[in-house]
Amino acid sequence: MDTPEQKLVQYLMEARAMEHALVRVLQAQIAMTPRGSYRSAIENHLNETRRHSDLIGDRLRALDPGFNPVTTIVGFWEDVFGQTVALGKAPFDLLRGTRGEEKVLKNAKDACASESLEIATYTAIEQVARRAGDRQTAEMAADIRADEQRMLARVMQELPRLADAVVGAEVEGEPSFDATTTGAADAVRTAAREVDAAARDSAGAARKVPGVAEAEGEVRGAVASEDDLPLAGYDNLTVEQITERLSGLSQVDLAMIDAYERAHKNRAGVLRAIGSHLST
Repeated sequence: MDTPEQKLVQYLMEARAMEHALVRVLQAQIAMTPRGSYRSAIENHLNETRRHSDLIGDRLRALDPGFNPVTTIVGFWEDVFGQTVALGKAPFDLLRGTRGEEKVLKNAKDACASESLEIATYTAIEQVARRAGDRQTAEMAADIRADEQRMLARVMQELPRLADAVVGAEVEGEPSFDATTTGAADAVRTAAREVDAAARDSAGAARKVPGVAEAEGEVRGAVASEDDLPLAGYDNLTVEQITERLSGLSQVDLAMIDAYERAHKNRAGVLRAIGSHLST
């Protein structure tokens, strides 16, 4: 049976993985949001989220001197899963709705759900910390919860204006901004590179998990240009030329080509050849 201290460490590791994953989600949301007070609020919360992750990491090291976010089993797999989900979410966010206004509104509704989950998480952590006699962790959890409550209130305040913008764009034909000018695709590529850099030590192990490498490649391929692909001059290659060059490519590269191919030419021969190489 777990002690309160052991349960507290477990909950803190889960919270840290959640905060770390949300950094990627917020980066994608910022890229899709036009400049203004709401975007500034998200940017501020991104900084808070990074700070929350650091604070939790500090407490974990204090409570468990052997704590390592890469090698600790629960923390490691939560972190890998969180980064994969967050990175995978970004390109799908780019495709949601028909206009930028719709994307921003959907992201804001998602943000409400995320903030509510965080509020519940830190409420639980505070209580478990108090039962464990850990006043410092309890106060930290209460402070972080207050940040999340302020952000939830800020997003809720913004929803009516965002909904009005959707009506203006989708119903009245009067868009308030051009989504193509927000740099969303570039931000997704940047986030992908940051995931690689931030999790370099764990990336190799993560990609051994079935589906993780494929998910990463599919994400990259969804927003890739021809120049991003591992096969030079891809758009001018025949099916035979492509299939001859697949051998030796990584699972990430194969999945990236698969996503790019499906989004552009969707040639059955290429897709079959990629499928035969994936997970082999």
